[in-house]
Amino acid sequence: MLQKIDDESCCKPQVNYPTHWNKVYLNTEIEKLGWYENNPQKTVELIEQCNLPKEALLFIPGAGATTLVDELVNRDFSNIIANDISEAALIKLKERVGKTNAVTYIIDDLTKPRKLPQIDEIDLWVDRAVLHFFLTEDEQDAYFTLVKKLIKPKGYIILVEFNLEGAKKCSGLDVVNYNEAMLQQKLGEEFNLINSFNYTYVNPSGGERPYVYTLFQRK
Repeated sequence: MLQKIDDESCCKPQVNYPTHWNKVYLNTEIEKLGWYENNPQKTVELIEQCNLPKEALLFIPGAGATTLVDELVNRDFSNIIANDISEAALIKLKERVGKTNAVTYIIDDLTKPRKLPQIDEIDLWVDRAVLHFFLTEDEQDAYFTLVKKLIKPKGYIILVEFNLEGAKKCSGLDVVNYNEAMLQQKLGEEFNLINSFNYTYVNPSGGERPYVYTLFQRK
């Protein structure tokens, strides 16, 4: 049973995330999804700040069919893990990116991971619009437990979520809105905030989606 988030959010049924996201990716053109970016420029700007070598291990949780993977491959990064709970999403992503040894695809649940705890320590974790779907403390705690298990010392994490002025739903699901202080609290004192800013993204249907962009480094 979901924990209460606000006065109107109690007693909602548990979402079957694999079913939900497979349906989304099977029934909707990628370019028409509300979070689709033709050019993930703002995320790339934060990645550039990390000044990572091309062989650094980059982890993209909840990747869906993000164009960020194409961008990283084009920039000659050679060790990328794209994860999603939706097999349909990763199939579409793999088809578009094409044959390459630079990308590994892993189907797994970030809140109940079975495969992900076994991967090597990572240099950079890049989350755009994933964390904010986790409504309960149990889901959020599981997510950040995985973060702290996988990110190596001096490694980085980019968290891009709907900000406090942002939408309260996405893809028919409730979300939790964040600011940089809330994300810092979740990460704890072992992570330092390097950069943060608010940015309003205009989605394919013309809707405005205010995000908070953050970059943290582990001590």
